Amino acid sequence: MNLLIKGGRVIDPSQGIDETMDVLIADGVVLELGQGIAAPEGTQTIDASGLLVTPGLIDMHVHLRDPGLEYKEDIATGSRSAAAGGFTSVACMPNTSPVIDNKAVASYVVNKAKSEALVNVFPIGSITKGSKGDSLAEMGDLKEAGCVAVSDDGKPVCNSELMRRALEYAKGIGITVISHSEDLALVGEGVMNEGFVATELGLKGIPWAAENIAVAREVYLAEFAAAPVHIAHISTAGSARIIRNAKARGVKVTCETAPHYFTLTDDAVRGYNTNAKMNPPLRGESDVAAMKAGLADGTIDAIATDHAPHHPDEKDVEFNVALNGIVGLETSLSLSLKLVEEGVLDLKGLVSVMSCNPAKILGVDRGTLRVGAVGDVTVIDPAKEWQVEAAKLESKSKNSPFLGWKMKGKAVYTVVKGQVVYQA
Repeated sequence: MNLLIKGGRVIDPSQGIDETMDVLIADGVVLELGQGIAAPEGTQTIDASGLLVTPGLIDMHVHLRDPGLEYKEDIATGSRSAAAGGFTSVACMPNTSPVIDNKAVASYVVNKAKSEALVNVFPIGSITKGSKGDSLAEMGDLKEAGCVAVSDDGKPVCNSELMRRALEYAKGIGITVISHSEDLALVGEGVMNEGFVATELGLKGIPWAAENIAVAREVYLAEFAAAPVHIAHISTAGSARIIRNAKARGVKVTCETAPHYFTLTDDAVRGYNTNAKMNPPLRGESDVAAMKAGLADGTIDAIATDHAPHHPDEKDVEFNVALNGIVGLETSLSLSLKLVEEGVLDLKGLVSVMSCNPAKILGVDRGTLRVGAVGDVTVIDPAKEWQVEAAKLESKSKNSPFLGWKMKGKAVYTVVKGQVVYQA
């Protein structure tokens, strides 16, 4: 089946394209880009007039909870949620049960995704065995099985010597190390950002220093080992500053933030709202401004959701014991388009941080509409208005702080290897 996407505004930073064009996909790959392309007989056509056509969006940080925690999410439901959000590829974190720390579990994810997923699923293996921080996992085996990166996400690798070896070994085999940067001693029993709101609510706080100190360590280890490192979900002005300075002196560091960190402050926790409980926690207004500044100047390379589904029984409890995390695949694009409206990013910049850059960081052959590239495409209606309703979310879990919000901008077609997997 051929697919012709006609008359859309094609934005592809990988080729410096921003113009009205047609895109023809045949046998799952981009065959032609241009104007007035004639469709071969039997071609499916999408009229993209007035719409944006971009390389398929990539979320480099999601939790699909499969294997072992399928009551929260599984590969099928997570991929449906991704497709509804405009994502053609997701990279799933290893904190499953069992942990993705060996070839067998990684192969299970790859094989299940082949048969059940609507979108490309790239597994991320763990840095250490069982994500326990004691000894390195077999990164070579993980890469061979299809893992595109390694991370102990959800937990920091506390042992600096072990992290140094992880960076050196990963560099040698060409796999990305993604750091969950957090000083656990400073976090202690904290459950939200340390500050006025935490004091007012009588909740123990997590100081910004817990993140900054850990980010600084990763930067210095990467500099010392002359190895790349990617910092997950940064949330503080200090983290952005440390990474900006490191990049200026040539350290191979990249980073991501999530839509909730440039949209919400710790005010969202008022009323003990457990859907606003996450790790790292929502911060203050100056941190929100710093996330936007970091995206604007290129310090922050990617927007990732940290999609973290939880069962209602794990969220409808006292704030102190509620689990961290929110679902984000279906709200990410709308919240990120707001950055364009505010002048923080232009559309080319937005596509870079939501498609091209994640592809580069993970080393996957996506994030472009070049002729010959895999035919993954997202078609976006930037003016489409919709409301976030729990019943309409494709995710198995509904733990979002954005329930009831009116949104603007949505993916209206998600195309994976030339096949329409989602249509609004």
